[in-house]
Amino acid sequence: MRKRFKDIIRQIHLWLGLGTGLIVFVVSITGCTYVFEEEIREATQKERLYVPVQQKPFIGLDKVITAFQKAAPNEKISVIRMTNSTPNATVEIASKKNTYYFNPYDGQLVYKGRHDWLDTVEEIHMTLLMGETGKFIQRWAVVVFVLMLITGIILWFPNQMRLLKQSLRIKWKGSFKRVNYDLHNVLGFYASWILIIISLTGLFFAFKEVKTAASFFTGSKLTEGKKQPPVETPVIESLALRYDYIYKTTALKYPGAISTSISIRKGGELRLRMIYPYKWARNQNTFFFNEASGQLLRAKRYKEFNGADLIEATNYDLHTGRLFGLPGKIIACIAALISASLPITGFIIWLKKGKKRKRRIRKRRSPAHSFA
Repeated sequence: MRKRFKDIIRQIHLWLGLGTGLIVFVVSITGCTYVFEEEIREATQKERLYVPVQQKPFIGLDKVITAFQKAAPNEKISVIRMTNSTPNATVEIASKKNTYYFNPYDGQLVYKGRHDWLDTVEEIHMTLLMGETGKFIQRWAVVVFVLMLITGIILWFPNQMRLLKQSLRIKWKGSFKRVNYDLHNVLGFYASWILIIISLTGLFFAFKEVKTAASFFTGSKLTEGKKQPPVETPVIESLALRYDYIYKTTALKYPGAISTSISIRKGGELRLRMIYPYKWARNQNTFFFNEASGQLLRAKRYKEFNGADLIEATNYDLHTGRLFGLPGKIIACIAALISASLPITGFIIWLKKGKKRKRRIRKRRSPAHSFA
C-alpha cells in the first residue's frame, strides 16, 4: 500500500516537473539575480543614484516634475521615487519607456535611459515578458511548483529509518548517475522548506485566495485603507504643483520617512507610499488620492495595521530574504539556485530511467532472450 502511494506521488511529481520545469528554471534564475537588485545598483549605478553633497535643501518636487516635463514633454509619469534619508540621492521619475534621475538640489537632469537590465529581469520574473498571459502562466506554474515541493518531500523520506542518514548526504564519490540523483534529492529536500515560503509569499501577490487564507489564520481582514471624509482641497491645475502639494502636506503630517514613492494607478488614483525605519514588518503609510483633484480618498497607516496587514507589509521582504538582512538574501539566492537546478537534475534522472527502460525492453525482445 505504501509503495503504491509513493508510486502515485512519483508520477505526479514527474509529470508536473516535466510540464513546468522550464518556467521554474527561468523564474528561479531571475529571482536569484533580483534578490541583490539594491546591491547591484549601488555598485554599478552610483553616478545616476547620487550627486555630490551640497549644503542646500531639497529644491522641491514641483521643480523636479517641471524639469521632467521639459525633458520628456510627450511622456507621462508612472512612478516617482525619493530617498528621504539620503539628501544627495537623486529623484527618480519613470515613464513607460524611460527612467530619469534629477539632482535634488537644483532639479537638473542627471541621467536619462531606457529601463535597465534589472528591470527586464524583474519583468521576466513576473510576466515572462508576455504581459497578462505571462502572469497567468507564471502564477499557476508557481502553484504547481509548490505541489512539486510537497510531493518531493514525501518522496525524499526513506522507506526504512536506517537509510535516513544516507538520504541527508550527497555521495560525491559515486557515479554520475548517483551524484545527480543526490543533488536532486538531497539539495531539494534542504531547499524545499525555504522554497515553499518563497513560493507562498510570491503567490500572495498573485492570488486573492492566498490573502484570504492569511486573513483566516490571523483572524483579521486585510484592509485597503480607511475612507477619509472629504476636506476642502485647493484646486491646483498644474500637475507639478498638485503633486508637490500632496507630497508636502502628507510629509508634514507624517514626518520621518526614509523613502517615498508616488505611483499612478488605474482608475485615476494616485498612491503615495512612505516607508519609515523598521526591523521586521515594514512601517509604511499608504495614501490614495484622486489624481486630478488631489482629494485624499483612503489612508492605510502602519500604526493601525492588524494581523493580515502585518503579513502584507512583511511579505515582500520575506519573499526576497531582505527580512533577515544580507544573510537572508544569501540564503534566498542559494535556495533559488537550487530551485533552478532541480528541473535539470530531475530531467537527467528521467532520461536515465528512460534509457534503462528501453534497454530492458530490447533485452526482452532479443532472440537470445526469447530462446532462453
